[in-house]
Amino acid sequence: MMIMVRAIVRPEKADAVLAALMDNGFPAVTKYSVAGRGKQRGIKIGEVTYDEIPKTMLMSVVKAEDKDFVISTIMDAARSGTKGAFGDGKIFVSEVGDVYTISSGVKEGAAEGEA
Repeated sequence: MMIMVRAIVRPEKADAVLAALMDNGFPAVTKYSVAGRGKQRGIKIGEVTYDEIPKTMLMSVVKAEDKDFVISTIMDAARSGTKGAFGDGKIFVSEVGDVYTISSGVKEGAAEGEA
């Protein structure tokens, strides 16, 4: 089975996360610039509230047996300081049913672990 890991991280942490994944053998990542807010409902500076904060989403599909290692790699690289801070981000994990390679047209059996 294949797993999709989507991590929303601080933009200034994205390069560190990408480097950590690469160094640990997981080079295949899609990177998006996104904006949003979490539990903190944005940030208030003076009289102005910014309810959409810039973030970076990193998406990778990995084998199920690598899921926990990839998640801990992302957490270690994305966390602010030793204890972390509000706004460090979230990781979302979901199963992948099938994978298709566009260039060859081959359907990989992601659900059966044949990818």
